Amino acid sequence: MFVNREKETERLSLALARKENQLIVVYGRRRCGKSTLLRKVLPGDSVYYAADMRESPLQISSLSDQISNLIPGFGKVIYPDWESLLLSLNRSLDKRVTLCIDEFPYIVKNNPELPSVIQRLWDGESLGNLNLVLCGSSQQMMQGIALNSNSALYGRCSEIILINPLNVHHLSIFLKIPAVEAINEYSIWGGIPRYWEIRKTSASLVDAVKYHVLDRHGVLHEEPERLFADEMRTSVQAYSILSLIAGGCHRLSEIAGRLGKPATQLSRILGFLTGLRFIRREVPFGENVKSTKRSLYKIEDPFMDFYFTFILRNKSMLEYGLVDEVWAEIEKKFDQYVSLHWEVLCRRSVPFLEFGDARFIDASRWWGNCKDGRPVEIDIVAGSRDKRSLLVGEVKWSEPGKDRLIDIENQLDGKISGMPFSAGKKIIKALFVKQKPDDYSGNLFVFDASDIIKACKK
Repeated sequence: MFVNREKETERLSLALARKENQLIVVYGRRRCGKSTLLRKVLPGDSVYYAADMRESPLQISSLSDQISNLIPGFGKVIYPDWESLLLSLNRSLDKRVTLCIDEFPYIVKNNPELPSVIQRLWDGESLGNLNLVLCGSSQQMMQGIALNSNSALYGRCSEIILINPLNVHHLSIFLKIPAVEAINEYSIWGGIPRYWEIRKTSASLVDAVKYHVLDRHGVLHEEPERLFADEMRTSVQAYSILSLIAGGCHRLSEIAGRLGKPATQLSRILGFLTGLRFIRREVPFGENVKSTKRSLYKIEDPFMDFYFTFILRNKSMLEYGLVDEVWAEIEKKFDQYVSLHWEVLCRRSVPFLEFGDARFIDASRWWGNCKDGRPVEIDIVAGSRDKRSLLVGEVKWSEPGKDRLIDIENQLDGKISGMPFSAGKKIIKALFVKQKPDDYSGNLFVFDASDIIKACKK
């Protein structure tokens, strides 16, 4: 499957067409389509090698055999190390060729000196006939190889491309489904292209979840373990934290208390999981992200959220094959679960939606005490780009009628009147719903699933 990726394709194609040889790093979470992208972009005379967990001599031999498809007889020589292989390849070429090593971290785990070898050869201009593309799913290791200031290849890469998950707009196109169905699907599969391919092999969402996720033989039944294996030695702590967050522990103090550890011991793992976009840290609108202690942790990735909310806690039942029984439990809570991801999608869409003449930057939630001391939560708050207006929005995963919209607007007015930061601002009110009615003419900007899908295209 190849959907979107126009910008990534353009950057890679331009880089590989330059006169000077290029050192390119491509990284991102497993199953996001990195290998598919590279195979699409790489010139026909490139050498593409998918690394594995074998010892170095076996990997060197395997890569030299792969090079033999371009240079006959290259694999007949035994190369004692990576440096000799790279130098021999460079000398054997009469024109520039691209060598792409996929899953590069597998090699580095057994040969931590390899990035330094590449640095020395690159700085010494000993690889002038090679474009070198290094790709990997271990985001932590790839960042350590190319982005950390003390890493061997720091400052030498002409392109460093992070392949992120796709958005809900592209999922709706791929599955050819209407907006509301796309929101439901996205709340399970997220933006991971490989999950979409797996989903498409089944006739329905329910069939796909039962067969591929709930069934203990399903290809995604143990998916978090595979994802954690790319990034950490043991997944015990990560599993524990995500299961607690899925169970309703969102504050650092709650998570630390349940784990029986000081909160200070969790800052590193929480930062690590946030960096991988498995979880996110929410702070109230207007708070300083660096200094505030008013933080909530939520699971960011939809598939991980679905897994830890519904699968992990029902593992015993699923081991006995009680798939239908577990799905019945999921179905009762599914709309409530989807509403949480719908809220996130609505916040992300705010910069791309039109609110009259006003345009807004990143949206957040706000929770706290109003001027009269009442505790209040507001789903969406955003400041305008000119800092003159304030967007205040409510998110509902429902289809309210005209009368209900009026009630929601009145409730929103009550919250706005007590907000401690609204003075001197023009207030713009918005409501996000599953399907908006045709006959509403009130003071709210109303957006529905179709509007959000279109906004996510931008």
